[in-house]
Amino acid sequence: MNAFITGAASGIGKATADALLKRGWSLALADIAVDDLYVVKEEYPDRVSVYVLDVTDESAFSSAVADFAAQHNGKLRLMFNCAGVLEVNRFTDISTRRHDQIIDINVKGVLHGCRSAYPFLRDTPGAQVINMSSASATYGIPEFAVYSASKFAVQGLTEALNIEWRKDGIHVGDIMPPFVKTPMLTSQEHGAAIIDALGVNLTAEDVAEAVMKQLSFKLTHRPVSLPFTLLFLFSQITPRPLTGLLIRLLSRH
Repeated sequence: MNAFITGAASGIGKATADALLKRGWSLALADIAVDDLYVVKEEYPDRVSVYVLDVTDESAFSSAVADFAAQHNGKLRLMFNCAGVLEVNRFTDISTRRHDQIIDINVKGVLHGCRSAYPFLRDTPGAQVINMSSASATYGIPEFAVYSASKFAVQGLTEALNIEWRKDGIHVGDIMPPFVKTPMLTSQEHGAAIIDALGVNLTAEDVAEAVMKQLSFKLTHRPVSLPFTLLFLFSQITPRPLTGLLIRLLSRH
């Protein structure tokens, strides 16, 4: 089994890599900063390849995936699009440049990953794409506006490709965790009322375990944690304004 993981140097990407390595997988670990990844490669020299990768660079992405697949007879069992960035603040207090960066990494990075991996996934029995989405794709979250929008895009792409690529034997799904204790969240300079209301109750390892479940029991959208799973199911069967009302109540300062 082999997998290509973006955003592998920290947080959910790192935790997922650790979980897969314990299960005997061979991995491509890709990130912009890779010093820590070479430590992993030293421990697993025959099962880990490291790539310095900016996911917004489609050409570099394609080259890295092709190089890794070539090491495995042109096969790729899993593409895990995990790289992402977040800025918590009021929409008008975040620069346009930062908004653009969030879209470029969170959306275009996933597009590039799917497109780069497709030829190799198509030739691999049981192949999967797992995209990192978020609970914020359930309903637009104040002070997460563009991040939330980016995850709605990931959700829509996931749904469309899961139908489109079914004939190729490729399953496309996403993981939807609420707030996770990772450097991406804990490094934020600004808080948000909804974080205070719901708390940060998940670890990167919790989300990695959800990825492990997704490998054997494939869903289009996999919510993480019982409370959010119930909220997600509620949002699917109730009028959308009710979900909006709940988000407004949770977002009160």
